[in-house]
Amino acid sequence: MVVIRPESLIEYPAVYNVNLKAFNQDCEPNLVEAIRKSDNYIPELSLVAVINNTVVGHIMFSIIAIETDNEHIPVLSLAPLAVLPDYQNRSIGSKLIKHGLNECRKLGYTIVIVVGHPNYYPRFGFIPARSQYLEATFEVPDEAFMVLELSSGALMNIKGTVKYPPKFGI
Repeated sequence: MVVIRPESLIEYPAVYNVNLKAFNQDCEPNLVEAIRKSDNYIPELSLVAVINNTVVGHIMFSIIAIETDNEHIPVLSLAPLAVLPDYQNRSIGSKLIKHGLNECRKLGYTIVIVVGHPNYYPRFGFIPARSQYLEATFEVPDEAFMVLELSSGALMNIKGTVKYPPKFGI
């Protein structure tokens, strides 16, 4: 049975390990640590998937922004999402996303941005961000740059550029 809940301080090393093994590089685990040390960190939205007291998955949502001509609109970034290789293809990532998006809604957030696999995230309602008049500050294929409205109409009359904090390295 998979339990999904906010990470605890003592699980930071396990979360680092999940991200390291899932991505086979240290960029993502280092990103998690950098976000935790920033004002963009939301402890309630850094979630772990636990099976038999072992952290097998992790998802993080943190604050980024859409900059319009006259506004700085806080929104969320979904990054990273990681599941230990031995536990992949068991719907753990899907459970983390669904639970995480529900928590985002409960906390009052209305927009989530993700840069990810175009065959994976649309099943959760993500659509191409550029189709909603959003741009990125870095090169990214249209189909990999996605957005989700957590409340209907959240993107109405919003045109702008998605801005990530420097800690994202993009």
